[in-house]
Amino acid sequence: MAQTEASCPTLSSEAARDRCTAIRTRLCHANLFRSSSAVSFQQPSSGLGATTSWRISPCPFYLSSDQLQFFTDLGPQLLSFYRALNRLYNESVKGIQPAWVAGYLDQGKPEALVQYSRMKRFRDVLPAVIRPDVIPTQDGMVITELDSVPGGIGLTACLSHIYHDLDSGDSQLIGGRDGMVRGFGRMVRSVQGRREGCIAILVSEESKDYRPEMSWLAAQLREEGMPVWCVEPHEIRFTEEGLRLRADGSEQAIAVIYRFYELFDLLNIPKAELVQYAAKKDWVSVTPPYKTALEEKSAFALLHHPMIRPFWEKQLGADCLLHLSAIMPNTWLLDPTPLPPIATIPGLRIGGRAVANWSDLETATQKERRFVIKPSGFSALAWGSRGVSIGHDMPQQAWVEALRNALASFPTTPYILQEFHKGRLFEIDYLDEGRQTIVRMSGRARLSPYYFVSDDKVELTGILATICPADKKVLHGMKDAIMVPCALRPN
Repeated sequence: MAQTEASCPTLSSEAARDRCTAIRTRLCHANLFRSSSAVSFQQPSSGLGATTSWRISPCPFYLSSDQLQFFTDLGPQLLSFYRALNRLYNESVKGIQPAWVAGYLDQGKPEALVQYSRMKRFRDVLPAVIRPDVIPTQDGMVITELDSVPGGIGLTACLSHIYHDLDSGDSQLIGGRDGMVRGFGRMVRSVQGRREGCIAILVSEESKDYRPEMSWLAAQLREEGMPVWCVEPHEIRFTEEGLRLRADGSEQAIAVIYRFYELFDLLNIPKAELVQYAAKKDWVSVTPPYKTALEEKSAFALLHHPMIRPFWEKQLGADCLLHLSAIMPNTWLLDPTPLPPIATIPGLRIGGRAVANWSDLETATQKERRFVIKPSGFSALAWGSRGVSIGHDMPQQAWVEALRNALASFPTTPYILQEFHKGRLFEIDYLDEGRQTIVRMSGRARLSPYYFVSDDKVELTGILATICPADKKVLHGMKDAIMVPCALRPN
């Protein structure tokens, strides 16, 4: 049954349409929206225009006070999870925890990158941005994955500005008008410490679609008095004293690099080795750190593994472990290594039967195939909902091929098997640009809260809602989706 959560009952259809037009206009001026309207907007001097569009809703996506409390509490819990995962990996490397833990998290990674991530200098460094993808279901919230190099930071920040201003500050947006911008600023200042220099948001060619939103974010931070620049890798210069950047009419030392590129793409990034060398010499701080073990979806499988449960209980506490175990779906790493005859895969059952061999999944019925197969991390297919196969949404033969491909890819690109949780339905209004009328869409939501870590404290600064049409199984940003910031529901 659909839930009307984000409609605007106090707005007339004409007022809602005018508001959507105003939102689109401001997004286009910010170079974050590719409009199909006849209105012409000046191309930025960089020449890189917005490449994305979506359906615009007149109002935010509303959360109840209980839901807001869930997200507020979730940030510290996820930071604890990252700390525990980092410790689990380090202790596995030392032989204190089972060696297969580090073996799985390092599977398919270049040896040089693995050794670099294990350097003592980076041992305790964690991602300073935490963004889970959360699906509201009929049974509660479910986290499908964690992302420490997320898109949407600048977009959520800009949307927060726009919706706040249209409501004259009365919208009760999560994080407020400037929460995303100032939270990011506090985060990079915390990473910078006493180091002198500017902050460079380094966006790779692979991630170029996100350059407009990070450029907008950098411009906002400069208005706040912070020397922050969004640049391409070739724009930085290496010297014997460190990395430098020519910006604002002068050459400046770089104190912090915010890494907006995936580690699998390092070989395609100009000067990537020089950035690593500068970080190794402590000339510059890089966040998120070069630690592939903390960017693996297989971490969910480790959380649920019975052999490691005593470790998680000690590090997280019983209550936190219980909560995370309930909202992180059961997950298994698709390792093709045969099991002994007396063994079964922990927690995996098909039709009430224990599973001892992955091939048992091939004959599962459509109803029994409520699983997702996706790359675990270090792959071009592991972001943007690429490489995802949904068992009950595909023919039997396609499911068998996806499963076999995942198992065969294990040496270079490990895949995971994860329980599928269906999102509940919401109804939300948006502007049909072709007809210039407000229409209502029934869809499923993905909520993406952004947490920034400053001085070991985690802060919720905003939540982006992506509502996809009800017939879409994979929820992600698309032209048919509605994207809005979240706000507390008015009394």
